[in-house]
Amino acid sequence: MTPVLVPKLRTYASFVRVSHSVFALPFALAGALLAAQHTPITWRIVLWIVVAMVGARSAAMGFNRLVDARMDALNPRTAARELPRGAMTIGEAIAFVTIASAVFLFAAWQLNPLCLALSPVALAIVFWYSLAKRYTTWTQLFLGLSMAVAPVGGWLAVGARGGWEPWLLAVAVGSWVGGFDVMYACQDLEFDRAHGLRSIPVRFGVAASLAISRVMHAVAIACLVGLAFVAPVAVWLAGGLSAWLLLTLASLPLAPPLVRTVATRRSVAGQARVRSQRVRRAPLSADTRRRAVWPMTFRNRRSGSPGCSTRSRAATTSSITS
Repeated sequence: MTPVLVPKLRTYASFVRVSHSVFALPFALAGALLAAQHTPITWRIVLWIVVAMVGARSAAMGFNRLVDARMDALNPRTAARELPRGAMTIGEAIAFVTIASAVFLFAAWQLNPLCLALSPVALAIVFWYSLAKRYTTWTQLFLGLSMAVAPVGGWLAVGARGGWEPWLLAVAVGSWVGGFDVMYACQDLEFDRAHGLRSIPVRFGVAASLAISRVMHAVAIACLVGLAFVAPVAVWLAGGLSAWLLLTLASLPLAPPLVRTVATRRSVAGQARVRSQRVRRAPLSADTRRRAVWPMTFRNRRSGSPGCSTRSRAATTSSITS
């Protein structure tokens, strides 16, 4: 059971990018920390915030992979993802998204009635990002919005109401993530244009998109500075993130050649993976199987061996395909 279960768990973890949940979790916890300056916080609340974040991010990532499965199969950069390469079925993906959404709703119910009432709105926001590229240029801003709800959710989960702190942190996080995604989307510029998908780079080009990203990073820094004045406890958070964002701004002039280099390398690597998977998964014709596999089975049975082993069939298949 274990040799089968472990690879399957790895497939699911890769499917939803567990690292993305880890990346988003500090934003919700930071919102909870800011609220703790006004309202007592318990370890029970922290636990359910973690559960809610993991459930919401897993549902969002799973939904994204589900609705983009056809496009992912066409894009060499994403053709090796779980659904395009057949590591997971559509039914498994739908079941996973449903369960992750239910986990999020249950965690919101455990926190407080307001969180439960707003939980469908949060799911709608994180799901909409996956569809936005089909309808609007401002796709990357919706990704920023889907991340911006995390600190506000953490603030409300603790029971705090009012105040500028969660909104300043939300705008900072949303601007930062959205600005980064603008740069990230530049590597898919040609593919998106060819397939009718919309994004800021598709509408404005790489140079203008990097300028937009620079402005969004500047907005994030301004909000973090404002947060440090409003909530002194957040000085360390604002200082660390501002330093990182300033470093990103300083490196933006180098972005155009880097974007082209990364896009080219990922495209070549993706094409190579697709070709290798097609070779490994190429089905043998019925005639080839009769001539190559079954005679070997009959010979083994005639000699008293139990039959053609899996290793023997794999070796025969490999010699034929080569």
